[in-house]
Amino acid sequence: MGTFKGHVVPGTYFLGYSLYYSVLVSLALLRKQRLVKPPLPRREKCERVWCHLGLVEGSIKLLCPLVSILGELFYPLGVNHLKLIDWEDPHRSFVYKDYWQHITMFGFFLLSGAVDIVSWFCLARQMAPLEQAIEALAFYVLMLLMATHVENKSALEVRVHLLLLVPTCLLALVLTIEVWVPDQPRLWVLKAWMRLVFSSWLLQIGVLLYAPPSGQPWRSENPEDLAFVTIFFTWHLVLGVAILAVIYGLYSLWHHRCSSFIQVSRARYQPCPTDPSGEELLKPRVKAALLSGGV
Repeated sequence: MGTFKGHVVPGTYFLGYSLYYSVLVSLALLRKQRLVKPPLPRREKCERVWCHLGLVEGSIKLLCPLVSILGELFYPLGVNHLKLIDWEDPHRSFVYKDYWQHITMFGFFLLSGAVDIVSWFCLARQMAPLEQAIEALAFYVLMLLMATHVENKSALEVRVHLLLLVPTCLLALVLTIEVWVPDQPRLWVLKAWMRLVFSSWLLQIGVLLYAPPSGQPWRSENPEDLAFVTIFFTWHLVLGVAILAVIYGLYSLWHHRCSSFIQVSRARYQPCPTDPSGEELLKPRVKAALLSGGV
């Protein structure tokens, strides 16, 4: 992650998943569901759409961290960061600290995706609390790694990573609470919001550190530059709220339009009565009897 691409690739993955989760939360609120993602049916009764959705989501949660791990190990092409200890050094010092921190972080998110796949498709009953707990563990590990990742770094890098800890801590806390209390819409909204902030700020870190729009690097020793970093973070908080509101608004329009269409369709097409003693079927018989009597 020590490059622009190293921040863009995981940032794009987290942003895509954040948008997807925001859609799920919006639909759950509109449909008044008890859970954001209802448990998958049993394997022998698994509907095709649910199976495909779970398979796609689980595959992405496995593939993206795996790609990031391989990038940390072998990118740029020709390098090999698998080495953990410099055996040629008499002191046997550790090497590639930053790379192994990133690998560990992605490894726990990879574990979260693997647990989701096992819970969805390998167990007779889906273990949603276990999925939440492992994802919370991944964010707790990220917090621990972040505390040491900023050692011997510039003031700018320290500032941007400390700000990243804000959504990370809140996500870990909310995920922990949802292990026992998963049916709280307020927590769903908070988690969706913090996911958006986390992913957008991760992308912003790549821009600030490696590709500033002005073409001039940020001056870590300048207090004004550092102050604007915090200002930009608060803008990301507002941006997350705006994105979540737009998604909810769009799906609210779609949901109400579909609901009204279904109601009109049901009102237009009424099932034909089949009860022989029903009033609707007796009317033609009475009319036919009167005509026969008149003849």
